[in-house]
Amino acid sequence: MEVEVTAPSLNAKAREYIRKATHPFLFKLGLGKALPSALFWSLRIETLNIERCQVSIPFKWRTQNPFKSIYFAAMAGAAELSTGALCQLAQAGKGKFSMLVVGFRAEYYKKADQKITFECSQGVELFGIIDSLDVGDSDTLTMVAKGANEDGDEVAKFFVTWSFKRKA
Repeated sequence: MEVEVTAPSLNAKAREYIRKATHPFLFKLGLGKALPSALFWSLRIETLNIERCQVSIPFKWRTQNPFKSIYFAAMAGAAELSTGALCQLAQAGKGKFSMLVVGFRAEYYKKADQKITFECSQGVELFGIIDSLDVGDSDTLTMVAKGANEDGDEVAKFFVTWSFKRKA
C-alpha cells in the first residue's frame, strides 16, 4: 500500500512571509536589517513555496575569489538561505520556535564561474517536523541545498543540519 504525502496548507502569516521574501524591495530591506552579507552578495529568493526554495547568487566582483570563481562562503550563505527560508516559512504563524544550525558540510564538484542557483526541496518533510513539535519538544533535520549553474551542471551540495525547539 502506498502512502500519499500531501503538502500542508499555508496560513496567512506564511503567505505574507512568501510575499515579503519574494518581493525585491522588501527582501532587500529585510536582508539589510538581518543578513547584510547576503545583501552584499546580491542573493535572491527565486522560488519559495511549501515544497522548495531556490536562492540564486550572481557571479560578479562581490562574490568572486582570487581564482575567478564564487567564494565558498558566499555559496554557503546562499545554500543556508535556501534551507533557512523554508524553516522560517514552516514556522510562520505557529508560535515561537528557536532554530539553530548545528551541523554544516559541503561538497564541491565544479568551478562556480557563473550564476549559481541553490535549491532545497524538503519543504513537505520540514513542515511535518515543525507541525509535530509540542511545546518543549525539539528535533533536527539535515537539509540538502544543491547548487547548479546556468548550464544545469551541479556545482556544489551543502548539508545544513537545523535544530528546532518549540517554545512556550
